[in-house]
Amino acid sequence: MINLVVGTQWGDEGKGKIVDLLGEEADFTVRFHGGNNAGHTVVIGEKKFPFHLIPSGILRSKTVGVIANGVIVDPKVLLDEINFLESQGFSLKNKLLISHRCHLIMPYHKALDEAYENARGKNKLGTTKRGIGPTYADKVSYNGIRFYELVNWKAFEEKFVFQAKIKNKILKLFKVAPINIKKSLETFKQYREKLLPYVTDTFKVLNQAVKEKKNILLEGAHGVMLDNDFSPYPFSTGSNVVTGAVNSGAGILASKIDNVWGVVKAYTSRVGGGPLPTEIFDKTADLIREKGGEYGTTTGRPRRIGWLDLEAVKFSVEVCGINKIALTKIDVLSGLKKLKVCLGYQINGKRIDYSRCGYLELSKLKPVYKEFDGWQEDISKVKKFEDLPKNCQKYIGFIEDFLKVKIKIISVSPERFGNIIKS
Repeated sequence: MINLVVGTQWGDEGKGKIVDLLGEEADFTVRFHGGNNAGHTVVIGEKKFPFHLIPSGILRSKTVGVIANGVIVDPKVLLDEINFLESQGFSLKNKLLISHRCHLIMPYHKALDEAYENARGKNKLGTTKRGIGPTYADKVSYNGIRFYELVNWKAFEEKFVFQAKIKNKILKLFKVAPINIKKSLETFKQYREKLLPYVTDTFKVLNQAVKEKKNILLEGAHGVMLDNDFSPYPFSTGSNVVTGAVNSGAGILASKIDNVWGVVKAYTSRVGGGPLPTEIFDKTADLIREKGGEYGTTTGRPRRIGWLDLEAVKFSVEVCGINKIALTKIDVLSGLKKLKVCLGYQINGKRIDYSRCGYLELSKLKPVYKEFDGWQEDISKVKKFEDLPKNCQKYIGFIEDFLKVKIKIISVSPERFGNIIKS
């Protein structure tokens, strides 16, 4: 069985919790794109486990975590995660595999990211300044450096020195401190010693697992509204988020996937710049932000809040072939008197589909809303759909009918077991 989890909105949908839940039976849990600009959080009891590179499904005892070739890796962030998990009693020996094809985020990538963002002034994109964009740019322009080179140290040293000298000239133009090449090489030697035991041919491992019909869980990062092709570019991430990215990012054929799980948050949020059609700015937004803990796992920045945008989610369902939905953070909406849901977009009174919109259209369109009565009850302990407040049931039922995809999981609290499982 192969399950894929994708975010249907602007990221931060609660994918980490759903991955952890579905990962209970997984033999392998796989990250296949993005970098440490993504963040998944798993809550076990009183303890929070934040993830940025290691697949969050790795917390399950029998599950092997795979960082596949489509992921770009900041070695320091990865080592910090490894050390944190080991400090919590999770041994990663024979539990973590890293593709030798993964590209590395270099110190100059992070410096360039910040330099470019500062240079944009009021037109900032709102990047996480983690070096994601510059790393992908180097990848597609044949200037990238991978774990493959880190294995072959002489090749790494030659490429790093060449690239760093070029990048330092650019940094000086932006009046940013250049990279210390000698110090960086010494640091990467230390990274090399600690990380190489995890590096292997993940393509072979995963395709053997497919042949043996192992349970594989593919862990998407970000959300479809940030996909490099299907987002309101350039307000996007550097990688592809959609189902097809599994083939290029992990070497697994998309046709082999049994279930594509779309994670839908019961409202909308996002971090960074760019249009957010259903964004709200009143006390309701403040209440949702505080109650939902809407601060970035990676950046700590307060997230922008909006009503549920079903026009955008419907597009995600179509482009990814989603056949099952996990609805998250419905409990955050408890206590609101009225709720709104966006059913579509209009410009100058005429209907326009999300697929026709770029950032210019999304910034000026008018959402078409349907209003719902809210509910006041605390639903965080509810285990059966029938026991939810009637207005909550209506809200969920409308989402399911609109998207024409069954909602199979309803998360009613951040806790690992705070879920309603529908047959």
